[in-house]
Amino acid sequence: MDTVDATVERLREQCLSRGASGIQGLARFFRRLDQDRSRSLDARELQQGLADLGLVLDPAEAEGMCRRWDRDGSGKLDLEEFLRALRPPMSQARKAVIAAAFSKLDRSGDGVVTVDDLRGVYSCHAHPKVQSGEWTEEEALRHFLDNFDSFEKDGQVTLAEFQDYYSGVSNSVDTDEEFVAMMTSAWQL
Repeated sequence: MDTVDATVERLREQCLSRGASGIQGLARFFRRLDQDRSRSLDARELQQGLADLGLVLDPAEAEGMCRRWDRDGSGKLDLEEFLRALRPPMSQARKAVIAAAFSKLDRSGDGVVTVDDLRGVYSCHAHPKVQSGEWTEEEALRHFLDNFDSFEKDGQVTLAEFQDYYSGVSNSVDTDEEFVAMMTSAWQL
């Protein structure tokens, strides 16, 4: 385990010990670290915030953490990047049910879910915007797919993107049994 991973584990433990067990608690913690109210953290804010928790990093370590977690290349951490970094790893049971749901959507079997894959698996006939004529069925399918797509909305969702989406959901479900039951019901597995 490298220094960044060890620091993440210590930070996760600190947040949990302070009652920041859910997404809302971590979001409050993030806002407390965001001293300039920019809705993002630079390496200095991260370093100072962690020092307040007793996790002392030198500037190079704080920069390394920001670089590792910064997915959009902004040089700063937004709330989503921060939450993604602090989410605990998912159990095998959760990963397996997510993979089963993805496989159900990936009708072509090419490892990527597209709007074409969704046809016949996801019905949008009853969507209010489709019924009102505001959206076509194609647009409703695209909007549905965009929920799982990463920063770059390219109309293709990989298993990694699907897992990333559900890791956020997983964080708010207490037990594996509840998560598996939710996924099984939602995706009719």
